[in-house]
Amino acid sequence: MTSAANRREFLRDLGIGTAALPFVLNLPSLGFANQTRRKQRLVIMFSPNGVVPNTFWPDTQGTQFELKKSLQPLAPFKDQTLILHGVCDRVRGDGDAHMRGIGCLLTGTELYPGNIQGGSHTPAGWASGISIDQEIKNFLQKDPATRTRFGSLELGVMVPDRADTWTRMSYAGPNKPLAPIDDPYQLFTRLYGKVKDREVLTSVLDDIKDDLKKLSGVVSAEDRRLLDEHSSFVREMEQELKQAQKQAGHALPVPELKPGVKKEND
Repeated sequence: MTSAANRREFLRDLGIGTAALPFVLNLPSLGFANQTRRKQRLVIMFSPNGVVPNTFWPDTQGTQFELKKSLQPLAPFKDQTLILHGVCDRVRGDGDAHMRGIGCLLTGTELYPGNIQGGSHTPAGWASGISIDQEIKNFLQKDPATRTRFGSLELGVMVPDRADTWTRMSYAGPNKPLAPIDDPYQLFTRLYGKVKDREVLTSVLDDIKDDLKKLSGVVSAEDRRLLDEHSSFVREMEQELKQAQKQAGHALPVPELKPGVKKEND
């Protein structure tokens, strides 16, 4: 399978649909992954209210450290992980520390003067420069060899439904904040096109599950393990969709919060 035509014929003969291709093409035993250079990805994550120190920071310095609970998901990449402590963002200017923390983190520039009042005496506006993630995106998108369908994706979890300095981390340029997507269905629509209803989405997942079964007999044992993990992920998504459909239109009780826990997410 040394040509694109042979690859297409192989997948066509197996009856593999397009939805499963991104995963299938990276299975080592099929030999597709080695024929083209894999596009690299930059992932930047931001925790707005800090971390729990004793579950995050290693107890020792050097290369023989142990990952604490918060960083355990990075265990497979421990030998490539560099943990920096004490790095300080010294950008000053208008706005409070939280506004500058998220607004200046990736831009390295001060906030514009504005009318968004925080916990300081000086209200502020948006950041005055492009963020590093968008700078990298612009550079990579210029070259066909590194260009991707989506130059960047801005995602969030429980992002407050308002547009202000506290809810924007990426900037396309000065005074150009990028709104994050925090709805999984909106993200699915962005990635795979408009879905009329959730039954269509369930159908897509069914097709992917069937396609993965077709491959189990033609790949290595290691790839079968990867297929099993991916199939489990698809099944979990199906269960979540079914549960969401059952709950659609039904009012759910508001969970009780422990004393001292606020309802808002800043």
